[in-house]
Amino acid sequence: MAESVTIARPYAEALFRAAKESGNLAKWAEQAATLAQVAASPDVRSAIGDPNVAAPQLVDLFRSACGTAVDAELANFIQLLSNNDRLGLLPEIAGLYETYKRAEEGTKQAEIISAFPIDDNQVKALVPQLETVFKTRLETSVSVDPTLIGGIKVIVGDQMLDASVRGKLDAMATALNN
Repeated sequence: MAESVTIARPYAEALFRAAKESGNLAKWAEQAATLAQVAASPDVRSAIGDPNVAAPQLVDLFRSACGTAVDAELANFIQLLSNNDRLGLLPEIAGLYETYKRAEEGTKQAEIISAFPIDDNQVKALVPQLETVFKTRLETSVSVDPTLIGGIKVIVGDQMLDASVRGKLDAMATALNN
């Protein structure tokens, strides 16, 4: 995994620079996500790995699968990746691009894990407090993990805020064992 991300990084950086110069980061993010979805499909994965499928055929496959969802600039990017045998890296490239886009916009992805389902109003009330704690704007996703017993756990990048009952019990167990 780390190797593919390392190989994908220069392509993602080049894509990000081109998107930034065009002034439309969001549009390019959507197109990169579309390309990643196409590349991740099992049929396309097998075509990418098939030595009998030539690079121009792969480019045509991507263009037909994406249709008008991808403009000429990203079609050229597909051609570049195909020529360098890197089409399989599109999911990693799209993920890195999204990371660069969020950094440019000053936002980070926050995963809120709750012991019980929480509604949109609760999330909207929670986000400003979390943005104060993490000192950045946050885009959130919410999941439920009943093993937390109660409370929430928030993961932003490599930082974690654990305000769950399970976290408190684990901390007490550690303190008692020491």
